[in-house]
Amino acid sequence: MARILSVDYGKKRTGIAVTDPLQLIANGLATVSTSDLLQFLQDYLKQEVVERIVIGEPKQPNGQPSENMARVQQFVNRWRKVCPHVPIEYYDERFTSVLAHRAMLAVGLRKKARQDKALVDEISATIILQSYLESKRK
Repeated sequence: MARILSVDYGKKRTGIAVTDPLQLIANGLATVSTSDLLQFLQDYLKQEVVERIVIGEPKQPNGQPSENMARVQQFVNRWRKVCPHVPIEYYDERFTSVLAHRAMLAVGLRKKARQDKALVDEISATIILQSYLESKRK
């Protein structure tokens, strides 16, 4: 089976997570500079079979698009031109950063580690992907 990737797209950094080949569990993969994201994903696809990419859809708590949505849409449009054979779909990412911080607290990470924004982005991507997987099982 092919893997599923998820992307927590940010202005500066982007968190990435991936499933195991059976698509049961989401694991953090990396945090990359957003300017390097397209190349990182293309390189990853040369090594692994990926069925689809799930990208966090940035929304405000009231459901309206957040300020980052325009940047996300630009990336999705570029992706669809460069790699049309790997579909990309949106998944609601509201509260993933809050959940990532809670997860970091739950595992007992020290304050300095919890302030690592790259780690927060990677955990957020993992939460997006795990939520996506659970929604597909229902």
